[in-house]
Amino acid sequence: MVAVSPSTISDTKLMAATGKTRGEWHALLDAENAPTWSHTQIAAWLHREHRVDGWWAQGITVGYEQARGMRLPGQQPDGTFAAGISRTVDGDRQTTLDRAVSLINDHLDTGPDSVSRDAKHPTARWRLADGTGMLVTVSPAGIGTVNRSRVALTRLRLAGQSRLPRQKPNSRRF
Repeated sequence: MVAVSPSTISDTKLMAATGKTRGEWHALLDAENAPTWSHTQIAAWLHREHRVDGWWAQGITVGYEQARGMRLPGQQPDGTFAAGISRTVDGDRQTTLDRAVSLINDHLDTGPDSVSRDAKHPTARWRLADGTGMLVTVSPAGIGTVNRSRVALTRLRLAGQSRLPRQKPNSRRF
């Protein structure tokens, strides 16, 4: 039996955003024999057939894959694992990205391999010597928030699920 990550999205929020609960989506996907589909096929079907927004389609797909034993918690489509943490902080997206990049540069003693400032969700990426990576993503904090941003720090390409608890990034300094 595969352990499923507890969802951080309630059925109430999922219903408000998509018109169905997690169980209803899973039943629909089961009826279509979705366990035989790839991640991309499931998400595309949700978007195409049910007009589910891309972000929600990804979340429903990952939850379904975990519930059906197709993916372990934290597992990425390429078989590696990722662990992340996020916080809402004071500051606009660009200022928050600059602050996060500075903190990570100090910790890693190296600058990012790439920075994307013009995206809706600005990012910075680092490739680490051990083959893993680090990603910082900055998003709007939410509707009605002024001068606040959501910063997410994700450790990428971890070799196995056993590394997740040790590798969970610490964001207390943000």
